[in-house]
Amino acid sequence: MKYAITVKPGSSQEKIVETAPDELTVYLRAKAHDGEANDALIKLLSKHFKVAKTTIKILRGQKTRQKLIEF
Repeated sequence: MKYAITVKPGSSQEKIVETAPDELTVYLRAKAHDGEANDALIKLLSKHFKVAKTTIKILRGQKTRQKLIEF
């Protein structure tokens, strides 16, 4: 399954908001520094979708807020 994700790092709370059928906006407490936001994103998505963290891959957008995720 693939999702287009917009990441909002440095938020006061962590949550996932579905904006369209295959699009999500993810609010993270982690800052976008040294990959901390990417790690927090994978952890939050694995809990939300109940899949292993190792199955989630960032296909595009390693260093941007717009990401394409597959699991």
